[in-house]
Amino acid sequence: MKFGIDRLLESPELRRPLEGKRVALLAHPASVTADLTHSLDALVATGLNVSAVFGPQHGVRGDLQDNMMESPDYTDPTYGMPVFSLYGEVRRPTGQSMGTFDTILIDLQDVGCRIYTFVTTLLYVLEAAAEHGKSVWVLDRPNPAGRPAEGTTLLPGWESFVGAGPMPMRHGMTLGEMGHWFIRQFNLDVDYRVIEMEGWQPDAAPGFGWPIERPWINPSPNAANVNMARAYAGTVMLEGTTLSEGRGTTRPLELFGAPDIDAKKLIVAMYTLAPQWLAGCTLRDFWFQPTFHKHVGQLCSGVFIHAEGQAYDHAAFQPWRLQALGFKAIRKLYGDYPLWRDFPYEYVFDKLAIDVINGGPDLREWVDDPAAQPGDLDARTRPDEAAWVEARAPHLLY
Repeated sequence: MKFGIDRLLESPELRRPLEGKRVALLAHPASVTADLTHSLDALVATGLNVSAVFGPQHGVRGDLQDNMMESPDYTDPTYGMPVFSLYGEVRRPTGQSMGTFDTILIDLQDVGCRIYTFVTTLLYVLEAAAEHGKSVWVLDRPNPAGRPAEGTTLLPGWESFVGAGPMPMRHGMTLGEMGHWFIRQFNLDVDYRVIEMEGWQPDAAPGFGWPIERPWINPSPNAANVNMARAYAGTVMLEGTTLSEGRGTTRPLELFGAPDIDAKKLIVAMYTLAPQWLAGCTLRDFWFQPTFHKHVGQLCSGVFIHAEGQAYDHAAFQPWRLQALGFKAIRKLYGDYPLWRDFPYEYVFDKLAIDVINGGPDLREWVDDPAAQPGDLDARTRPDEAAWVEARAPHLLY
């Protein structure tokens, strides 16, 4: 199969509208061609006038670990063009940076989750392009989490940098498709084009979204593999809790745990509460000791989520429900466990992080209500998921 960048590079016809134009590139470390050449180098080699580079959260170089660690602007040391950070002093492109190009190419590897901020950066670029009369091309890449959709819809008034619009946590779209949905949802008047992939099969084994012949490259420091991308729509909620999500280990966002829980008992409680929510994967209890971040230097009892191997069932796997069930089981076992972490999350200072992550308080309220059952959360969530699948349908390209 071919990614958007590869199709653009091999086709002079596709590149022709860019001739004589100033071209910007929004990219990160995973923005590479089939032979692992960085897209910036490959585009410059075609003779295109690449006049500026933009970087999303974690930067063009992907060097910054955590949330709210900002990247600076700088000058590219090889080509001398300006590199603008969209996760530094600003998160929306400024008029000054928008003046450096005519068309911006967006070549970002996403992981298929609303909270992964490249989705919001896409919206902000589209809005700025509409305002300044610029063109936006998305060089499309696979959604490694595939097509399934899961989670409650972000509520009105809960928009943030991790909540660009009324979509569920796991959206099941590519960035190219998402751009079409944004344009319709927010009534944007912008010159928009997707350089589509060729041969992407999001429902086909064994990759179910990710073509296994292509090496995985971290789009952000803690996105280490496809298992992480599959689990992320659930494990990202751990950022709003006192539980470790595995930052400071070699497998972040594929696990959860803490020094003061018993993972074996927790897994038993999860299967007792809602075994149907744990289908399609394998849970394994283990021990880990973070070298930085939450519980640094402490031995933690943990649950590892294996959305891989022979037991993996792509259609059955529900990472958002799985992680919600983990929280519910902790409430069952440990009562008033101090689960929710109160700290500023992605520049939102007046709401609990877990609520910002979920785009509303419903998930937290369900976890904290002793009378609430799994069926209650399903009743709240299933209509949102069905409505989203219907709303996205006209914009799917594959």
